Amino acid sequence: MRNTLRRSRHRLLALLGSAALALAGAIALPGTAQAANILTNPGFESGSLSPWTCTGNLGSVASSPVHGGSKSLAGAVSSSDNAQCSQTVSVQPNTTYSLSGWVRGSYVYLGVNGGASTWTTSPSAYSRLTVSFTTGASQTSATIYVHGWYAQGTYYADDISLDGPGGGGGGSDTQAPTAPTGLTSTGKTSSSVSLKWNASTDNVGVTAYDIYSGSNNLLTVSGTSATVSGLSPSTSYTFTVKARDAAGNTSGASNSVSVTTDAGGGGGTGFKQAAPYLYEGWGDPPSPSTVMSATGIKWFTMAFVLDSGGCTPAWDGSRPLTGGADQSAINAIRSAGGDIVPSFGGWQGSKLGANCASASALAGALQKVIDAYSLKAIDMDIENSDEFENEAVQAKILTALKTVKANNPGLKTIVTFGTSTTGPTYYGNRLIEQAQSLGANIDVFTIMPFDFGGGSDMYGNTVNAAEGLKAKLKSTFGWDDATAYSHIGISGMNGLSDQQETTTPAIWTQIKDWANSHHIARLAFWSVNRDRPCPGGGVVSNCSGISQNNWQFTSITAGFTG
Repeated sequence: MRNTLRRSRHRLLALLGSAALALAGAIALPGTAQAANILTNPGFESGSLSPWTCTGNLGSVASSPVHGGSKSLAGAVSSSDNAQCSQTVSVQPNTTYSLSGWVRGSYVYLGVNGGASTWTTSPSAYSRLTVSFTTGASQTSATIYVHGWYAQGTYYADDISLDGPGGGGGGSDTQAPTAPTGLTSTGKTSSSVSLKWNASTDNVGVTAYDIYSGSNNLLTVSGTSATVSGLSPSTSYTFTVKARDAAGNTSGASNSVSVTTDAGGGGGTGFKQAAPYLYEGWGDPPSPSTVMSATGIKWFTMAFVLDSGGCTPAWDGSRPLTGGADQSAINAIRSAGGDIVPSFGGWQGSKLGANCASASALAGALQKVIDAYSLKAIDMDIENSDEFENEAVQAKILTALKTVKANNPGLKTIVTFGTSTTGPTYYGNRLIEQAQSLGANIDVFTIMPFDFGGGSDMYGNTVNAAEGLKAKLKSTFGWDDATAYSHIGISGMNGLSDQQETTTPAIWTQIKDWANSHHIARLAFWSVNRDRPCPGGGVVSNCSGISQNNWQFTSITAGFTG
């Protein structure tokens, strides 16, 4: 049977964007650089990437391994992208600069666009790279970069330094720009908000504006307008803008403006789904129409779509995508007026997220399933060390979900993952942070509040875990309570869990009532196959291990309305 769900520990990243500028050629008799680091956020200690940007949204801030301080840069190299992260700074013409940084990983490069670079391979320890370059006679900007090499795995970089005078003459500018004024919204859709503001002033010159929602830097632009995309429908966001100069001095925040995005294709009521897991692979699969008739349930989460080889989706990695038992069950569900959401992944087996070579390949595999069943929603059950505890695979999955969502208007995307009794673990927090950084626009973050490793208060533990998730969604996305709750899902385990925790029908009713009163998005449990009595039967595939009525948990779940 499914060796259900684990919790996780620590380490990871948060993501970036992309920049580019060129260097003029060197000329004779250069000036001498002053020994002052003119890069902003050189050690990523701010906890954000700004003003660094990375290709393919493959960069993030990591808390381990670091060279100095508590943060470093992680570049999740893929087979088609070397995860180049760059920063553009103002420089003085005809001047020699010294560039250095500490890097770790297979084939890591440090250099300046259009000029010198150096590289090393140091997979298990940080090593220092150093290179110098000379600016051209009229050059006023330079783009510094660090990147890995294709298919060589994640690299790390820290404490990057560009020693020399900043642009505008002395390298001693400490005066911040004035705060932008007049921030207002000029338009919105279900997934974007357009903003404009009045220009700031500075003693040397403003080089960039950073757009924030709460404490999160969503976007950096050079002008006085921007469109923030990748937002959720029917969701309230509060924005501010800060100005920045070439020396890295940052202004105070502008006035704030709150905007609620338009409703998506389903109208303004939001996405609500009561969808317990149904598994055709084991556990004496019940007739879905019988369960629907007895309980009133309409949705099922169908487990699991895995990789049958070559990034090819199949039920359980072996049953045909169409034409087999799973399609027969889906046809029966739809004939009875219901529908399904397939779950990709799970705890074990060969998973598409881990095995597809790139985000685009994974998106292609997801699209095959979407097309086969004209789906309205998909669930990525992200577990174990191959997906949940792998930062690059997390980013791959989120990028693929962003792609299929853009290509299938109205499609709802769900991610499901383990939790602690107080909310997301380190890897759960990183998953949420990466979703925000990538603009993945995930509709529902579903936690699995069981297999905590002890404790008998399954209602209290579930509520505390959901409240911890709510707090993380608020701090990451800048949402209010109601909006955060509307993006939460709970997927429990009926009866006995793998670790002998007990969720009775009475406890599940309490959880359902709490879910309704807080208007969360989704309620599920593992599984309908086990929704039958067998008191003292232990943790088995076709019954709950406790005393209950047939399909009692499914009946309770059918009462979830959000």
